[in-house]
Amino acid sequence: MFRFHSLFNTQLIKTTLLVSTSTSRTGASESRQEFTVLCSRGHVSETFTRFSSQIWSDPSLFRHLLQACKLKNSLLLGKQLHSLMITSGCLNKFFSNQLLNMYSKLGELQTVVTLFHHMPRRNVMSCNILISCYVQSGDLESAHNVFDEMPERNVATWNALVSGFIRFMFNEEGLGLFLEMHELGFSPDEFTLGSVLRGCAGLRSLRAGMQVHAYVMKCGFEFDLVVGSSLAHMYMKSGSLEGGEKAINSMPARNVVAWNTLIAGKAQSGYPEQVLDNYGIMKLAGFRPDKVTLVSVISSCSDLVTLGQGRQIHAEAIKSGACSVVDVISTLVSMYSRCGCLEDSVKVFMESERVDLVLWSSMIAAYGFHGRGEEAIKLFEQMEQEGLVADDVSFLSLLYACSHCGLTEKGLEFFDLMLARYGLKPRCEHYACIVDLFGRSGHLEEAEAMIRSMPVKADAIIWKILLSACKIHKNTDMASRVAEEVLKVDPHDSASYVLLSNVHASAKRWEDVSQLRKTMRHKNLKKELAVSWVEVKNQVHQFSRGDRSHPKLKEIDLYLNELTTQMKLHGYVPDTAAVLHDMDIEEKEYSLSHHSEKLAIDFALMNTPNGIPIRMMKNLRVCENCHLAIKYISEIKNQEVIVRDTSRFHHFRNGSCSCGDYW
Repeated sequence: MFRFHSLFNTQLIKTTLLVSTSTSRTGASESRQEFTVLCSRGHVSETFTRFSSQIWSDPSLFRHLLQACKLKNSLLLGKQLHSLMITSGCLNKFFSNQLLNMYSKLGELQTVVTLFHHMPRRNVMSCNILISCYVQSGDLESAHNVFDEMPERNVATWNALVSGFIRFMFNEEGLGLFLEMHELGFSPDEFTLGSVLRGCAGLRSLRAGMQVHAYVMKCGFEFDLVVGSSLAHMYMKSGSLEGGEKAINSMPARNVVAWNTLIAGKAQSGYPEQVLDNYGIMKLAGFRPDKVTLVSVISSCSDLVTLGQGRQIHAEAIKSGACSVVDVISTLVSMYSRCGCLEDSVKVFMESERVDLVLWSSMIAAYGFHGRGEEAIKLFEQMEQEGLVADDVSFLSLLYACSHCGLTEKGLEFFDLMLARYGLKPRCEHYACIVDLFGRSGHLEEAEAMIRSMPVKADAIIWKILLSACKIHKNTDMASRVAEEVLKVDPHDSASYVLLSNVHASAKRWEDVSQLRKTMRHKNLKKELAVSWVEVKNQVHQFSRGDRSHPKLKEIDLYLNELTTQMKLHGYVPDTAAVLHDMDIEEKEYSLSHHSEKLAIDFALMNTPNGIPIRMMKNLRVCENCHLAIKYISEIKNQEVIVRDTSRFHHFRNGSCSCGDYW
């Protein structure tokens, strides 16, 4: 069955078989220690050559050599050892299981199956290895068949199958197996409970997770590091950040996994500031962050737009060697993009030695987010030439890029390609990009027809995209109809009322504006407070209209008045009609000039040297007045201003914006 490749010196084998080995106990101990050290380093050939006499006199040493083959990930050496074991006649049940385990770890499913069926005697361990190998290859049906045919099982058997089903997201089946295991009287260990808790997390089932938590306490595993981290993960995934923190705080000690669970939970729950705080505490406690930690922390820098801190963590990732990990690289590409540094995203992407589909998609999305549609298309075409098969995420990034750049024909072409050549089913997000393309080009009827005919249920976002297009193209009648659809899906969405109010205001339908505001008051709906953030000298400053708490507010007001005067001299005229409150012209101008984005940009201008781009983020869409004002500011100050709002990035240079005044 196996061919013997004469890597080892067969003449030496024959010679050493005739040599007696009489060494002292101390010498034998030292010799065995050296043997195991060489094996632990993966030096299979050298070990066999130097210690062949001991190996033949003590065949149990083959176990260490097989372990070394797994470590070295060498199938060739493993097969050679297998041949030698057959030749020596030492191939018993124990060594057969060792060989099964080695081939399983090397991913040789067919070899494992063949060897298993040729074994004259098999035990529970043999079956467990085969089940694990089937699970590793994703063949859960065959794994379950072996499980069903076993006359005897142990906890490791159940663990292999339970963890396998949960690993491949068959969470309900995995939990069902756990229940069956319990009913048959098997006592779970920490690995069983860790898998079951991950299954509860996958189902987002807090109730089931709490039941398992009670069982964990009954079994006395609540202080186990593996179980404690899995408990915290379950609570956080099920929406209970408080429960997750409590689980981690109750652990007598923490390891890197526990820290990662806490940090990832905070990141996914929308607490980026706390992520960075916990990251600092983790390092002070003497723990070395790994790739999982870095992905969560870098993502939080993206959310906070803290470019300085992001660069610092990038440097730490380089020092730790984590920058060779594709997940970390993808997160860095996204972080630099979301912080307004597209050039740094490109640099990270180009310097990566390993590029997978996720990284390609991240870079395509980065180009699209910054309005660089042509570059996104070229990158997609290059990705196809490299032989990578695009998935729905890749196409979403591409369609997003086309929609943000108004590349209608290209966008429709890629949408057809996604359906026809790749056979992918579009999600609502893909249709939203096409609706945005139709809306941008003024084809509002086609956009509405697509929403009403698409096979997936329309969400509030896709209707709001069309509502925004109605506002830009001043189609008041359609806007009213579309707003009704938005409010059917999300009746408490204040943004849609505000957007529809602006549509009516543009058409000077003041009665309708008044009626909408009455409806909002009746439903106790309030417009979300606009907040803007800007990073100056590695410190983030927050601004909102009406907030007088900033210590430099008086200086900002003076600077703002001077700048507004300069802007008016260059032709800037505030659109006071957009202010829907009952005020005189002067009050309306003051209100417009004190929007949060203007306060943030003016503060940054006061504290940033000429030639250094200003980067600002806003939690809402940038209003038309501020968009116009920032164009004047970029021209007067000869300074690039990069604004990230909820829709996209705006790069203001020399009086124009990368969005082409459509956003």
